[in-house]
Amino acid sequence: MQYRPLGHSGLLISQLALGTLQVGGRDGFEKCGGIDLRTLRRLFDIAFDAGVNLVDTADLYSYGLAEELVGQALGDKRDDILLASKGRSAMSDDPNDSGASRYHLIRACENSLRRLGTDHLDLYQLHNWDGVTPIEETLEAMTHLVQSGKVRYFGTSNYTGWQMMKTLGKAELHGFIKPVSQQIYYTPESREAEYELLPLALDQEVGTLVWGPMGEGLLTGSTRRGKPAPQGTRQGSDWPEPYVHDPERALDIIETLAAVGDAHGVSVAQVCLAWLRDRPGITSLIVGARSEAQLHDNLAAMELALTAEESARIEAATRREPLYPYWHRIVAGMDRLDPAEQPFLAEQRKTLEQRRDK
Repeated sequence: MQYRPLGHSGLLISQLALGTLQVGGRDGFEKCGGIDLRTLRRLFDIAFDAGVNLVDTADLYSYGLAEELVGQALGDKRDDILLASKGRSAMSDDPNDSGASRYHLIRACENSLRRLGTDHLDLYQLHNWDGVTPIEETLEAMTHLVQSGKVRYFGTSNYTGWQMMKTLGKAELHGFIKPVSQQIYYTPESREAEYELLPLALDQEVGTLVWGPMGEGLLTGSTRRGKPAPQGTRQGSDWPEPYVHDPERALDIIETLAAVGDAHGVSVAQVCLAWLRDRPGITSLIVGARSEAQLHDNLAAMELALTAEESARIEAATRREPLYPYWHRIVAGMDRLDPAEQPFLAEQRKTLEQRRDK
């Protein structure tokens, strides 16, 4: 296992982290799985022995049950790993039991600490943007949590580019502590993060944790052309995510990953993870294995080395169309391109060149 700095901090994160959306399985989360305490302890042992040093959870997962089970499963291993959680989600019908207000965030963090059985979180993440609470209030609350010792670092999750830059800018302007990371959805099928979020990560030295790197089960190989997802899997249980723009394109991508996997004698999931691991701006991939076999397979992906030709083949098969203003910069031959967006513009340029040559 290799480790990367989390953004501009000195904290080192394993390239693969363990997610817990599939833990507990109650209050609507049954479709994600229902991992019990015994299984979770075994998965933790396997992951930690392989060098995984980050467990990621959230108060929203099974409405607190996932955190409770994570805390119990960690036991005396708590101080040996990094523990991350999230707050901001609505936890009841109380209008103040939601959002990124000082009132809600401090209460949410303290409730997470109680459920997890710990006195601090190594990373606390704002689970989504709050369009009502002033960002200054949110930043004040997060700074308070860090200075009180309840949180070591904080980050965001599911923010847009402008929301993340507003957060960073306001923190710098007012002297608040800055977020060190963002948690985003990014897969070979869904590369929208390359337009804004990943260039932002490179430019601002923000760590990027990827949730659902295998498309929440879509890109594991269980779904193939002519072979729908089996019952009992997340994709076979009417779970509403991910949003797939073009199902036929997604199947083409899966077949490309499978072909590369066949050349190495490995799974579709391993190829997916190995390709994402090496993309610009990525710190760690959060996997939510539901069995020992799945976890062993995911861990093996960290040893898989794709050739430059194989990586390029996957990139070409999964590339998104250039959007404005990116296509304009390319066709207008703009000079002085920003290093943070240059690797992504270079790939988009290939699409425009191929169309021109047809």
